Amino acid sequence: MSALSPRPGILKIAPYVPGKDSIDGKPTIAKLSSNEGALGPSPKAMAAYAKAAAELHRYPDGASNRLRQAIGRHYGLDAARIICGSGSDELLNLLVRAYCGPGDELIYSQFGFLMYPINALGVGATPVAAPEKDYRADVDALLAKVTDKTRAVIIANPNNPTGTYVTKDDVRRLQTGLPKNVLLVIDAAYAEYVSRNDYESGVELVDQAENVVMTRTFSKIYGMGGVRLGWMYAPAAIVDVVNRLRQPFNVNLPAQLAGIAALEDIAHTDASRTNNDIWLPWLSAEVAKLGFAPLPSVGNFVTIGFGSKERAAAANDWLMNDGLIPRMIAGYGLPEHLRITIGTETEVKAVAASLARFVAQRK
Repeated sequence: MSALSPRPGILKIAPYVPGKDSIDGKPTIAKLSSNEGALGPSPKAMAAYAKAAAELHRYPDGASNRLRQAIGRHYGLDAARIICGSGSDELLNLLVRAYCGPGDELIYSQFGFLMYPINALGVGATPVAAPEKDYRADVDALLAKVTDKTRAVIIANPNNPTGTYVTKDDVRRLQTGLPKNVLLVIDAAYAEYVSRNDYESGVELVDQAENVVMTRTFSKIYGMGGVRLGWMYAPAAIVDVVNRLRQPFNVNLPAQLAGIAALEDIAHTDASRTNNDIWLPWLSAEVAKLGFAPLPSVGNFVTIGFGSKERAAAANDWLMNDGLIPRMIAGYGLPEHLRITIGTETEVKAVAASLARFVAQRK
């Protein structure tokens, strides 16, 4: 045995297990386990990435200046208050490192993204889960968990893996109810898919409060999960703190150039959103007809209730046998559910047909 001991909390971490990306002994028809963009990356982003090959001997811009300016133009934000990262995961980790430590508490929603408690444990803080109501983050429950040890509250909005969202008014009520020395992080990875009038990604709240940060990603609607690219928007004081912790070349050159090109390809982003607008409600309706219980998602995925963990496991095996890879989410406390990414028309129809056969063979 090693005489070395890691910091308290690290050995309590159950390592994150991503969705499967292949099926042993069978060809994969559709990987629908990781909420990746159905239409893939923009052709312009792919061209920009390939062009960067000739410059791989150069260090990237350590501040991602051109990319931050492009994000600022696209979303109407102050580029000086944007930080880019190796996926929004890196930025979430940096925020927890900056504001939490041993003896502190980090609050997250019951079915929130698993990296939130992992990040807390990694710095010796205590993760505290607030119960949800109807698979939706409950502002009153979150506020009830606040103590004098609370240093951060993180919510995904829309949430992964449930796909539900918290309204603009409720997010503001959450921020108002928190002590001013508690950081509120809004993880808005799926914001580009949402068209509800009562939803707001967090931009306005960041502009109005000193303790709010919004994180975003290029992994979802922009279809660039493979390059690991994300960004955050925050008050100037928080930007200063995170930049002191951030590694100087944390975003590689091809990712920066591909991100700029992706933002400029409005037509591709619109096509990706339209694909989701069509096939998310279609698949939700089809699985409901089969007697399953889809949660009301506004992301690019649907989480389906099968009534029991045994039936969910059987449905998972059935879909995998048909070359379709869903996501089992027992690790989130939802063993009776499967999460399925909204793919292309062909992929979504294959899922519906497979589940119909699953139901038929069990009658």
